[in-house]
Amino acid sequence: MKKLLMLGGSHFQIPAIQRAKDMGIYVITCDYLPKNPGHKYADEYHNISTTDKEAILDLAKELKIDGILAYASDPAAPSASFVAEKLGLKGQPYKSVEILTNKALFREFLHQNGFNAPKGISFSILKEGLENVSKLNFPLILKPVDSSGSKGVYRINSKEDLKRYFTSAIKYSRIKKVILEEWISYDGFQIAGDGFSIDGNLVFCGFANEHFNNNSNSPFVPICESFPYIGDQKIQKLVKSEIQKILNLLELQTGSYNFDIRIKDNKVYFLEIGPRNGGNLIPQTIKLAYGVDLVEASIRASLGMDLENFKKQIKDSKLNGYYACYVLHSEQSGIFKGIDIANDCKKDIESLQIFSEINDEISAFSGSNATLGIAIFKSNSIETMHHRIQNINKFIKVKITPMGGGRSLVFYFFYHHINLKSKIFYTPKKECAA
Repeated sequence: MKKLLMLGGSHFQIPAIQRAKDMGIYVITCDYLPKNPGHKYADEYHNISTTDKEAILDLAKELKIDGILAYASDPAAPSASFVAEKLGLKGQPYKSVEILTNKALFREFLHQNGFNAPKGISFSILKEGLENVSKLNFPLILKPVDSSGSKGVYRINSKEDLKRYFTSAIKYSRIKKVILEEWISYDGFQIAGDGFSIDGNLVFCGFANEHFNNNSNSPFVPICESFPYIGDQKIQKLVKSEIQKILNLLELQTGSYNFDIRIKDNKVYFLEIGPRNGGNLIPQTIKLAYGVDLVEASIRASLGMDLENFKKQIKDSKLNGYYACYVLHSEQSGIFKGIDIANDCKKDIESLQIFSEINDEISAFSGSNATLGIAIFKSNSIETMHHRIQNINKFIKVKITPMGGGRSLVFYFFYHHINLKSKIFYTPKKECAA
């Protein structure tokens, strides 16, 4: 039985942990949160931070692992590549993964190699940022250089904004550094989705339309990815060509990637290429839409197993329908009271995973750490799918009671995570008085 060390045990890692177990693999998880739900699905758990690469290396040596995987986690990706490189296991080059997971290093790489990229500056001290902000043209975007899940991202329209948001942004950086860069407007949708390379060749791209809630307090945090991407084939061919150039320059080999890309005047602007699978059930949505199993492929790649069946899936892949994965969230903090799904949408729900329970205290959505769950739904056309997303509150509504709010008595359901092979089901939980 092969041993796989999985870095992380959050809700987003559960699909990969379960898939590995289904494949007959002995799964070991580690992170610094023993109560993370994924650990109960593993064979073994160790309380070690996924960013402590030296401690993970010691653990990997002790356990004599056959592979290591950072699934849907940017912060853990460097640790996985570091350990794989040290132990001669399958993985991506450590220096290349470091570049891809650090926004400042990635921007520098893009500029040095002639790619389109926003002009920006990186700094650790507010004074340095204020002294150099005049080199840039407003509006700007402030981001931690090494965070994930759109946490700590702010629009900056003035020096006063930079003063106001600097502390909030830098707290999400492990190395205490931020990047401030010019805003890039874009045509159509921002490109999201996942891809995969084998021996350095980009063999699959499942591009999606990235949707944002522009009316919220968190307009830069994605709330939905819809498939397929509606950009024309010429643009998609250009994007794939540019991705392949990056793979070549960084000598990347076999593994998954998560994309955030913008198109402006037929030019490709890379925001991020994460050297890992996407979160928000993006790989699961891709499997439904195209029949391509990126989760199993990532597991097999990390263990040096053959990818013949995956290659066949790619060869046989075709669009099976119009799918979207929607991030369940609340625009305000309060007490979680359940979810309403419109009757004409229930039949199209393919998967619903809820991270919170009734009466949990929840925070207003400002990043992936405030995600309440993920819903995957199917539509009969692109137009219907985008109409639903644009009017999502009419179809899928999160119920909350504001802190100190009034009283109401409602019968609610608690929605359990389901396998993608089955339809949604409802389990009455309890009556809740608020």
